[in-house]
Amino acid sequence: MADDLSGKKPGTKIVGAGRRKEWTGQVVNPPVWRASTHLYASEADRKAGGSQPKDGKFYYGRQGAPTQWALAEALSQLEPGAAGTMLYPSGVAAINSALLSVLKPGDVLLISDNSYEPSRIMAMGFLKRWGVEHRFFDPLDIPAYEALFCERTKAVWLESPGSLTMEVCDVPELTRIARERGAVSLIDNTWASAIGFPALERGCDISIMSLTKHVGGHSDLMMGAASAGERYYRRLRQTSQQMGNVVSPDDAALALRGLRTMEIRLERGVESARVIAAWLRDRKEVAAVHCPVLEGDAGYALWSRDFTGGCGLFSFTLADATPESRAALVDNLKLFGIGYSWGGYESLALPYDAAPIRDAMPVPGAEADGGDNAGAAMSIRLSIGLEDPEDLIADLQTGFAAMKDL
Repeated sequence: MADDLSGKKPGTKIVGAGRRKEWTGQVVNPPVWRASTHLYASEADRKAGGSQPKDGKFYYGRQGAPTQWALAEALSQLEPGAAGTMLYPSGVAAINSALLSVLKPGDVLLISDNSYEPSRIMAMGFLKRWGVEHRFFDPLDIPAYEALFCERTKAVWLESPGSLTMEVCDVPELTRIARERGAVSLIDNTWASAIGFPALERGCDISIMSLTKHVGGHSDLMMGAASAGERYYRRLRQTSQQMGNVVSPDDAALALRGLRTMEIRLERGVESARVIAAWLRDRKEVAAVHCPVLEGDAGYALWSRDFTGGCGLFSFTLADATPESRAALVDNLKLFGIGYSWGGYESLALPYDAAPIRDAMPVPGAEADGGDNAGAAMSIRLSIGLEDPEDLIADLQTGFAAMKDL
C-alpha cells in the first residue's frame, strides 16, 4: 500500500485511500473501533486533547475514531482539492448540514429545479421557517439563472444530472457565475461520485454524496458525506459537531468495504445502462429515454466534456400510457425490485411523476400523453445493478407485454 497516493489513478486511490498503518495495524482493513469514551494518560494529556479536536486525534466518540477517520480520509483523497470530509447518518443529513453551514437568516438560496426532492423540501420547509428565501431555477437556462442573483444570494444548490429526469447542466459556467456574485456552490454529486465528476475541480465549493448509494453498494447502510476545501471544510466541521452528527463505526466499516469496489461497479453500471437505454429507445412503447451516458441524449455533450464516468441510473417516459398500464409493466418485472434508493448491486424500477416537484422548468416527455394528460408524463426510473443486461432486457420485455394485456 502506497503512503502517497497523489498523482495516482482513481482505481489505485480507491484501493489505498484511508489505510494508514496506525489505523490498520497488521491487517488490511481498519478494525471497527466502537467507543464513546476516549481515555487519556494524564490530566495534562486531556487538556491538550481538548483543543481543536480533529480527525486522527482522540477526544470523544462523537468526533469519531480510526474507522470513521479512515472513511473520511479515503473520500477526501478521492476528491481533488478536498481538505477534508465530514460524515453524516444519511445523505439527507449531509444535504441539510451543508446548507446550514453556509446560510443564515435573510440569505437567498438558488436551487436547481430538478433537484432531489428532500433538497427541495429543506429549502421550502426548515430553511424558509429559519428565514432563508429560496428561488428555483432552470439549470439549462443560464441567462434566467444569472438574473435571479441579488445582493442577498449566498448559495447555489446544483445536481447534475438532475434527479429523476437526468438533465446535465453546465456546472463550470454556473459555478463561475456564482463565484463572481460571491455565492457558495454546493452540488449533490451522488450520481457520478468524485471518480466520475471531480466537483471541486469543476468549480463547486462543497460536494455532497449519499454514501447509502454507490459507496455502500449493497443496500445495507445509510450514510452521507460532504467534502470541501479548507475554508468550507472548517465550516462543515463546526456545524456538524455543533449539531451532534456522528456515524456508526460498523456502518463506516461497511462503507469502506463497499468503496474498494465502487469503481468497477460504476463502470459495469454505465456499460449495462447504455445497452438497456439503447434498446428502450427503439421500443414503440417508449416516448423518450433520459440517459446522459447514451450518445444522442440531450445531456451527452456536456457529460462527455465534464465527466469521466457515471452510473447505471437513468429514466424513460412511456408513450400513450396510463397509470394502470405503467403499474402493470412494473408489477410484472421479476428482476427489477420496486423501491426507493439506488446504487446497490440489484436493479430497481420506480414509477414517478416529476410535474408536482417542478416550478421553473418543463418535465421531459410531459407532452407524450397529449390531451387531458399533458404534463403528467408516465415515467419510470431504472437503477441498473449487476445482473446481465440481456436478462434485464428480457424482464422489461415481459413488463411491456403485460401493458398490452390491459
